[in-house]
Amino acid sequence: MKPLSDRNRSPRRSTPPDDACPTCGKAMIVSKEELPTVINGERVQVPGVEHLHCPSCGEIVLPYEDARALREQGVEVYRRQHGLLTAEDIRTLRQQLGLTQAQLATLLQLGLNTVSRWESGRNVQSGALDLLLKLLRDVPGTLDYLRRAA
Repeated sequence: MKPLSDRNRSPRRSTPPDDACPTCGKAMIVSKEELPTVINGERVQVPGVEHLHCPSCGEIVLPYEDARALREQGVEVYRRQHGLLTAEDIRTLRQQLGLTQAQLATLLQLGLNTVSRWESGRNVQSGALDLLLKLLRDVPGTLDYLRRAA
Protein backbone atom coordinates (compact mmCIF):
# COMPACT_ATOMS: atom_id res chain seq x y z
CA MET A 1 0.00 0.00 0.00
CA LYS A 2 1.22 3.52 -0.85
CA PRO A 3 1.99 5.88 1.99
CA LEU A 4 -0.79 8.44 2.67
CA SER A 5 1.43 11.31 1.48
CA ASP A 6 1.79 9.64 -1.97
CA ARG A 7 -1.94 8.91 -2.31
CA ASN A 8 -2.94 12.59 -2.06
CA ARG A 9 -0.49 13.85 -4.66
CA SER A 10 -1.85 14.64 -8.07
CA PRO A 11 0.08 13.22 -10.97
CA ARG A 12 2.73 15.53 -12.44
CA ARG A 13 1.51 17.32 -15.51
CA SER A 14 3.85 18.75 -18.05
CA THR A 15 3.20 22.21 -19.44
CA PRO A 16 2.06 22.04 -23.06
CA PRO A 17 4.22 23.83 -25.62
CA ASP A 18 3.25 27.38 -26.64
CA ASP A 19 2.06 26.17 -30.03
CA ALA A 20 -0.20 23.42 -28.63
CA CYS A 21 -3.84 23.49 -29.69
CA PRO A 22 -6.09 24.31 -26.73
CA THR A 23 -8.67 21.82 -28.03
CA CYS A 24 -6.68 18.73 -28.98
CA GLY A 25 -3.12 19.45 -27.78
CA LYS A 26 -1.52 18.92 -31.20
CA ALA A 27 1.03 21.36 -32.61
CA MET A 28 -0.50 24.37 -34.38
CA ILE A 29 0.92 26.05 -37.46
CA VAL A 30 1.08 29.72 -38.42
CA SER A 31 -1.35 30.42 -41.23
CA LYS A 32 -2.40 33.52 -43.15
CA GLU A 33 -5.85 33.49 -44.70
CA GLU A 34 -9.23 35.15 -44.79
CA LEU A 35 -11.08 35.06 -41.45
CA PRO A 36 -14.64 36.11 -40.59
CA THR A 37 -15.67 38.65 -37.98
CA VAL A 38 -19.04 40.21 -37.14
CA ILE A 39 -19.54 43.97 -37.49
CA ASN A 40 -22.94 45.52 -36.68
CA GLY A 41 -24.48 42.04 -36.73
CA GLU A 42 -23.12 41.31 -40.22
CA ARG A 43 -20.47 38.72 -41.00
CA VAL A 44 -17.55 40.18 -42.98
CA GLN A 45 -14.49 38.40 -44.34
CA VAL A 46 -11.12 39.96 -43.55
CA PRO A 47 -8.33 38.93 -45.95
CA GLY A 48 -4.76 38.05 -45.01
CA VAL A 49 -5.09 37.52 -41.24
CA GLU A 50 -2.15 35.76 -39.60
CA HIS A 51 -3.19 33.25 -36.92
CA LEU A 52 -2.45 29.84 -35.44
CA HIS A 53 -4.34 26.95 -37.05
CA CYS A 54 -4.56 23.36 -35.86
CA PRO A 55 -4.32 21.01 -38.86
CA SER A 56 -5.71 18.21 -36.68
CA CYS A 57 -8.99 19.64 -35.39
CA GLY A 58 -9.29 22.97 -37.26
CA GLU A 59 -9.11 25.19 -34.16
CA ILE A 60 -8.03 28.79 -34.83
CA VAL A 61 -6.23 30.87 -32.21
CA LEU A 62 -5.55 34.60 -32.36
CA PRO A 63 -3.44 36.36 -29.74
CA TYR A 64 -5.29 39.30 -28.14
CA GLU A 65 -3.61 42.01 -30.24
CA ASP A 66 -4.26 40.07 -33.45
CA ALA A 67 -7.93 39.60 -32.49
CA ARG A 68 -8.19 43.34 -31.90
CA ALA A 69 -6.55 44.03 -35.28
CA LEU A 70 -8.99 41.57 -36.93
CA ARG A 71 -11.92 43.58 -35.54
CA GLU A 72 -10.45 46.91 -36.67
CA GLN A 73 -9.73 45.54 -40.15
CA GLY A 74 -13.27 44.14 -40.18
CA VAL A 75 -14.63 47.62 -39.45
CA GLU A 76 -12.73 48.99 -42.45
CA VAL A 77 -14.00 46.17 -44.71
CA TYR A 78 -17.56 46.85 -43.50
CA ARG A 79 -17.18 50.59 -44.17
CA ARG A 80 -15.94 49.93 -47.73
CA GLN A 81 -18.74 47.45 -48.44
CA HIS A 82 -21.38 49.93 -47.29
CA GLY A 83 -19.83 53.12 -48.72
CA LEU A 84 -19.33 54.66 -45.26
CA LEU A 85 -16.77 57.31 -44.37
CA THR A 86 -13.46 55.89 -43.12
CA ALA A 87 -11.94 56.66 -39.72
CA GLU A 88 -9.56 59.12 -41.41
CA ASP A 89 -12.43 60.74 -43.34
CA ILE A 90 -14.30 61.37 -40.08
CA ARG A 91 -11.20 62.81 -38.36
CA THR A 92 -10.45 65.08 -41.33
CA LEU A 93 -14.07 66.30 -41.50
CA ARG A 94 -14.15 67.05 -37.78
CA GLN A 95 -10.88 68.99 -37.99
CA GLN A 96 -12.07 70.93 -41.07
CA LEU A 97 -15.18 71.92 -39.11
CA GLY A 98 -12.94 73.11 -36.25
CA LEU A 99 -14.57 70.78 -33.72
CA THR A 100 -13.19 68.62 -30.95
CA GLN A 101 -14.38 65.03 -30.64
CA ALA A 102 -16.54 66.04 -27.67
CA GLN A 103 -18.09 68.95 -29.59
CA LEU A 104 -18.97 66.74 -32.58
CA ALA A 105 -20.42 64.11 -30.24
CA THR A 106 -22.58 66.75 -28.52
CA LEU A 107 -23.70 68.16 -31.88
CA LEU A 108 -24.78 64.69 -33.06
CA GLN A 109 -26.28 63.83 -29.64
CA LEU A 110 -23.86 60.93 -29.09
CA GLY A 111 -21.88 59.64 -26.13
CA LEU A 112 -18.60 61.49 -25.59
CA ASN A 113 -16.39 58.51 -26.59
CA THR A 114 -18.30 57.57 -29.76
CA VAL A 115 -16.41 59.88 -32.14
CA SER A 116 -13.09 58.74 -30.66
CA ARG A 117 -14.04 55.12 -31.33
CA TRP A 118 -15.02 55.92 -34.92
CA GLU A 119 -11.78 57.77 -35.54
CA SER A 120 -9.63 55.00 -34.07
CA GLY A 121 -11.40 52.31 -36.09
CA ARG A 122 -12.75 50.48 -33.03
CA ASN A 123 -16.41 51.11 -33.89
CA VAL A 124 -18.33 51.89 -37.06
CA GLN A 125 -20.98 54.54 -37.47
CA SER A 126 -24.50 53.62 -38.57
CA GLY A 127 -25.67 54.43 -42.07
CA ALA A 128 -27.92 57.19 -40.71
CA LEU A 129 -25.08 58.89 -38.83
CA ASP A 130 -22.80 58.47 -41.84
CA LEU A 131 -25.39 60.32 -43.92
CA LEU A 132 -25.49 63.10 -41.31
CA LEU A 133 -21.66 63.33 -41.41
CA LYS A 134 -21.80 63.58 -45.22
CA LEU A 135 -24.42 66.35 -44.90
CA LEU A 136 -22.01 68.21 -42.61
CA ARG A 137 -19.30 67.76 -45.24
CA ASP A 138 -21.34 68.52 -48.37
CA VAL A 139 -24.24 70.82 -47.52
CA PRO A 140 -23.45 74.38 -46.45
CA GLY A 141 -25.40 75.52 -43.41
CA THR A 142 -25.74 72.04 -41.85
CA LEU A 143 -23.27 72.83 -39.04
CA ASP A 144 -25.13 76.05 -38.15
CA TYR A 145 -28.45 74.21 -38.23
CA LEU A 146 -27.18 71.50 -35.87
CA ARG A 147 -25.69 74.08 -33.52
CA ARG A 148 -29.06 75.82 -33.28
CA ALA A 149 -30.86 72.52 -32.73
CA ALA A 150 -28.41 71.13 -30.12
